[in-house]
Amino acid sequence: MKVICVGNYPPRQCGIATFTKNLVASLQSAASKQMIDFEIEVIAMNDPDQQYPYPSIVTKTIRDQFKDDYTAAANYINQSGADICLLQHEYGIFGGDSGLLLIGLLRQLKIPVVTTFHSVLQKPNFHQKEVLKKIAAYSYAVVVMSKLAIDFLKEIYETPSAKIFYIEHGVPDFELLKSLFPNQPETWTGHDVLLTFGLLGRSKGIETAIKALPKIVEKHPKVLYVIMGKTHPHVVRCSGEEYRDSLKELVVKLGLEEHVQFIDEYTNESDLAAYLLAADIYITPYHNKAQITSGTLCYALGGGCAVFSTPYWHAEEILKNGVGRLFDFGDYNDLSQQINEVLDDRDKLQLMQKKAYAYGRTISWPLVGDAYLSIFKNIGLLAAHYEAHLKSQYQLIDYPFNPQHIIRLTDHTGILQHAHGCTPNYKTGYCLDDNSRALLLSMMAYQQFKDPKYIQLVIKYLSFINHMQQKDGSLKNFMTYSNTTFENDESEDAFGRTVWAIGHLIRFAPSDTLFQLGIEIFNCLLNQIEKMKHARGYANCILGLYHYTKRFPDQESYTKIVSDLANKLCDEYDRYSNEHWHWFESVMTYDNGLMPAALYKAYKLTGNDRYFRIAERTTQFLESKCFYHSHLSLIGNQRWLRMEEAYSMYGQQPIDAMAMVLLYNTIYRIKKDADTAEKLRNSFKWFLGFNDHDLPLYDMETCGCNDGIEQFSINRNQGAESTIAYHIAWLIAVPYFGVEIKAAKAILSVENFINS
Repeated sequence: MKVICVGNYPPRQCGIATFTKNLVASLQSAASKQMIDFEIEVIAMNDPDQQYPYPSIVTKTIRDQFKDDYTAAANYINQSGADICLLQHEYGIFGGDSGLLLIGLLRQLKIPVVTTFHSVLQKPNFHQKEVLKKIAAYSYAVVVMSKLAIDFLKEIYETPSAKIFYIEHGVPDFELLKSLFPNQPETWTGHDVLLTFGLLGRSKGIETAIKALPKIVEKHPKVLYVIMGKTHPHVVRCSGEEYRDSLKELVVKLGLEEHVQFIDEYTNESDLAAYLLAADIYITPYHNKAQITSGTLCYALGGGCAVFSTPYWHAEEILKNGVGRLFDFGDYNDLSQQINEVLDDRDKLQLMQKKAYAYGRTISWPLVGDAYLSIFKNIGLLAAHYEAHLKSQYQLIDYPFNPQHIIRLTDHTGILQHAHGCTPNYKTGYCLDDNSRALLLSMMAYQQFKDPKYIQLVIKYLSFINHMQQKDGSLKNFMTYSNTTFENDESEDAFGRTVWAIGHLIRFAPSDTLFQLGIEIFNCLLNQIEKMKHARGYANCILGLYHYTKRFPDQESYTKIVSDLANKLCDEYDRYSNEHWHWFESVMTYDNGLMPAALYKAYKLTGNDRYFRIAERTTQFLESKCFYHSHLSLIGNQRWLRMEEAYSMYGQQPIDAMAMVLLYNTIYRIKKDADTAEKLRNSFKWFLGFNDHDLPLYDMETCGCNDGIEQFSINRNQGAESTIAYHIAWLIAVPYFGVEIKAAKAILSVENFINS
């Protein structure tokens, strides 16, 4: 059996590194005792700008913020002959927001993964939750060190019970170490020693223990409180030694200089064991209840210290039945009273120490190694991993149509264009672009669900468009929240999308009054179409005119306008295309799928083979840029794709994924082939997490769509364009998933907004 462990490793100084080293050693020992042919190596995580002199067991490293390092590590593991990847997960170890770069490694692995979760949060943010869910989904088994973490994994992170294993945090075999450290450190001789160790930071609450000392020292003048450990490196980077200095100032203020000792060093495990065996009492005065695992607490129990702790989760769980005592957060009076009680009655102190030591014997590293090895032995070589995960993920049936965020962004004027998170941003006002898209979406939703609330939204967005249209038929694009428009702010893209939306309205108008206003607006738009000069504008207009001609098939003049626009689009292709570049412009930017989609529509309407031929070529070229993985990987707006140049994968936008869904829907209506249907499904799955970060763009909690995929995160703003794009794509894609169409009831009332 060969195992590759990924995590921190000494000489990097942190609790995860120490844990990984001990776990590796315990596995080697357990395998040796069971006479199992066992091999293990480590891939160590390096933090920014740090290199470490690792021992030979570390065969490879990953720089935490370098995406390519994760891919290289995955390739190495797949080619190493390893049977299992053992992952140590903690927020802050891996790169990207909440460690999302790790998902790229897991996604590419071809062997089973066993993950140890060192933190499981009760109230995670979006990235923390989605990253942990994804890691659990890619793992054959997950190990937690707290029973409460099991409930969190099941209830919050949707992890199946069968995957979850409970193995407590290991501690050294202190019985073995007793003979090696028979004496107290010299400076502790003759003292009752209270101890706190670990990396320092304000969350540790050490000031509470210091404030308890005066009343303790008053009764027991031989007490010495030892604060051992370096300041956490993240704290040092942000605040230097401010916290440690404040503790020292408090000691002086309370006149405790003779009763407090600071040991400012990262203590190796053998020295730590000696200190714990020599200490009498251990204190964990943490401020925050939400700590699911504490290695320092387990070590203190293993060393036979009488433990006094605030009631954070892990302490509450293991300090029951007299193993230790609890005092409330910040309550230094209660802490001093409890410590005085046991120092007054040494029998009570010794009983606490005996119970702690006995508990520590049950969680020694040899037992932990046996437990992990048992999991490994039960994993078959054919354990389901990547393929099974993909089959169970990204199913549209799990995402009912819900317009809640669309309604949230809509007020008495129209739909606001931007948001901070899911909160409408009034400062940026409204744009024609988004209100035209919203009109199209509302019409499509009404066609699907026949719910009258969508008609009210249609009226709202149509009235905005009507207001923005000028006497000559042209359209203003932007309006402030105070309803001020701007001169000379016309946009071909916005104009074309309006033609598309109004054409769709005319074709499917649910009432004569809406139909008549649509005709009025559309006729005024026509005299502006000939002024269009750019490919994307041509394409949007073609889509609108296509709908119009479907309503009025006998009006051949409109079919001629479609042909004129399609010819212009093809002329642009002829102008820019060459042996290696098959596109309508010298650069590929956004909404790319619309242009070949428009030519397919024009072909369907006219039968002109030129349109079909160029639509095919440009579709294939677009696919070569966006489907070089099995998933959709869009061109990002950080750096567009230009001829003969590299481009950015980041700044991927939902509007582009929607355009791909529209493109494949258009192709499928012509070809009726399974390959196109699969590409459409994969394009829609981009919204659900089948993308470069393996994280969803659609937010089930807000019913909004995040604004894009950035290099190290998901853009959490949920503007109108992104949310509309998701919902349009949903309405197009739903028949391809073979599920019954579902619409969730909006929590917010449409009437509350459009009548306000």
